[in-house]
Amino acid sequence: MTATVCGARNVVCLLEVSTLWAGVARWRYAGAVSAIVARMRVHHVLSLLFVFGSWALVHLAYAQGMDAAQAYPSKPVRIIVPFPPGGSNDIVGRFVANKLTTRLKRQFVIDNRGGADSIIGSALAAGAAPDGYTLLIASVTYTMVPSTGRKLPYDPVKSLAPVALIGTGPNLFATWPGLPVHSIKDLIAMAKAKPGQLRYASSSTGGNHHFAAELFKLMAGVNIMQVPYKGGGPAMIDVMAGNVEIAVATLISAIPHVRTQRLRALGVSSLKRSSIIPEVPTVHEAGVPGYEGSIWWGILGPAGMPASIVNKLNAEVGAILREPDTIKSLEAQAAEPTIATPEEFRAHIAANLAKWRKVARESGIDKLALD
Repeated sequence: MTATVCGARNVVCLLEVSTLWAGVARWRYAGAVSAIVARMRVHHVLSLLFVFGSWALVHLAYAQGMDAAQAYPSKPVRIIVPFPPGGSNDIVGRFVANKLTTRLKRQFVIDNRGGADSIIGSALAAGAAPDGYTLLIASVTYTMVPSTGRKLPYDPVKSLAPVALIGTGPNLFATWPGLPVHSIKDLIAMAKAKPGQLRYASSSTGGNHHFAAELFKLMAGVNIMQVPYKGGGPAMIDVMAGNVEIAVATLISAIPHVRTQRLRALGVSSLKRSSIIPEVPTVHEAGVPGYEGSIWWGILGPAGMPASIVNKLNAEVGAILREPDTIKSLEAQAAEPTIATPEEFRAHIAANLAKWRKVARESGIDKLALD
């Protein structure tokens, strides 16, 4: 009997303890739920604050960018030309600088920093503050130099950002008039009959004319020897004197000598004929299908320039290139206005870097140790 009572009491005690623990558990669960709900509310509030703060920062940055573009330029802008005065880069750069000065009511000043096939001037621009007050006139040489084996003090892809493409123009393949060839096909035939005996004059080693000629050799399957000079002028003089048989030169510099019959024009390096000398075929149509070795000019700026300033400059240059007197002036330089967005210009540079890297590798330019 006693044992039965004690057993019953134990059951009652266990039930009471269980009930007590269940209450505690419910209290803990309710507290945990309340804490979770409270944390969720705090998290929700913080999320809203984060979203609002991010929106405010984006809006502020956009507003500041718009303000920067509207205020730009507030002082003179330096445009570095990485070649000496008088060349095509200098002529194109000065024309665009004068036009920008007129349109934006601030001076755009040319600063010639020639040397090392544009490396010195390009490095100076790459190291400038990315505020839009230092720009660079770049040309096709900018995409050739990285493939010459030289160690550059800047990265041609990362250190400078595309702003605006200005124009494109051809080189000219010409010969001394005493050479018995009258076409690109004639030249190829003679070069194949006399491998290594014909020579071409170029304004430098590792420059525009050197690359254009080496591309021609690769595509035509001929062996013509390079004779490098310190500048296009001396190279042209030697071809006209008959000391070297072939000239690869900018069209604008060669035309006066073609007109006076001191040079015989064989073909232009663009894919379509030049309006300034339409009677001369392209190398592409005259015997080397697909050949293209043109020049281009554009504006770059230090990487990190505000997008609003880049877009403003791009729009201004685009408007300049649509003006009739601009078209006429560029045509006088055997160039054609070429309008492109910064993104399109970036793709153009990337394609050129890949193209000339392949030419340098296959022709051996990359092993010339030009430093």
